Amino acid sequence: LVVDGKAVAKTIRDEITVDVSRMKESIGVVPGLAVILVGDRKDSATYVRNKKKACESVGIKSLEVRLAEDCSEEQVLKSISCFNDDPSIHGILVQLPLPSHMDEQNILNAVSIEKDVDGFHPLNIGRLAMRGREPLFVPCTPKGCIELLHRYNVEIKGKRAVVIGRSNIVGMPAALLLQREDATVSIIHSRTKNPEEITREADIIIAAVGQPNMVRGSWIKPGAVIIDVGINPVDDPNAPRGYRLVGDVCYEEACQIASAITPVPGGVGPMTIAMLLSNTLISAKRIHNFE
Repeated sequence: LVVDGKAVAKTIRDEITVDVSRMKESIGVVPGLAVILVGDRKDSATYVRNKKKACESVGIKSLEVRLAEDCSEEQVLKSISCFNDDPSIHGILVQLPLPSHMDEQNILNAVSIEKDVDGFHPLNIGRLAMRGREPLFVPCTPKGCIELLHRYNVEIKGKRAVVIGRSNIVGMPAALLLQREDATVSIIHSRTKNPEEITREADIIIAAVGQPNMVRGSWIKPGAVIIDVGINPVDDPNAPRGYRLVGDVCYEEACQIASAITPVPGGVGPMTIAMLLSNTLISAKRIHNFE
C-alpha cells in the first residue's frame, strides 16, 4: 500500500479552506502567515514559494521578508519583532537553515510562542516532551507523519516504533509524538550499534536522516509501516534535471516487505506544508477565540 501524502494533504487543505472562509465570514479575520527568508539558497527559496502558493490555495494571506545572506542578526530579529507585534499575523516562520554567522537559537527564541507555527520554540518542544502538558504548536513535519498514520488508521498504541535520526526539526519531536500516542519508541542515530537489528523489531518506522537508501529491505519486519521523511538528490543522467529525489529508505526493496510506505516525492513533503497551514489556522482561531 502506497501512503499517498499528496491526496491526504489535499483533503486537509480542503478542510482548512472551509474553516478559513467560515472565519472570514463570521468574524472578518483572515489568518496571516509571515515568512522570513535569509540568503539565497535555491532549496529554501523553493520551499518558501511552495508555502506561499499553499497559503493562497486555502485563503490564508502570506507575507514574505527576504534578507540578504550577509545581513545582521539584528535585522532578522527586527523583522521578527515587527511580526510579533502585528495583530494581522498569526504565524511566523523563519526558513532554516540560517547563514552560519547567525545564532539560530537566538532567532528561534525571538518568535512569540503564540505565533510559533513551526513549533520550534523551546517552550513548545518542552511541553511536547512532558506528560499532561500541551504544546501550542507541534513541528510540521513530524505532525504530518503522525497525521498520515491516523488517516490510514494505523494503530500506534502499544506498537514498537523506531525513529531514525534525532534532529530537533524531525527526529526528536517525531519520537516524542509517537510516545504521546503510547508507542514504545527507539531512536537510532549515527552512534547506534547494529541499527538494522533494532529497526527489524519495529511495527512503525519513521526515517529522517538524510542518507539516501540507507534503510534496506533486510532491515524491515514484514508488515511494518514506513514513513520516509528523506528527500535526497542522487545523480541520474536519465532524469530531466540530472538528478532524482530518493528517500532514506530503499523504496524498491521496502515496498515488497512493508504493509504501507510513503513514496518520495509525494509522501511526507505535501503533509509538512498542510500542517503549516493547519498550525496557522489553529493560531488565528486561538488568538481570536474562534471555535
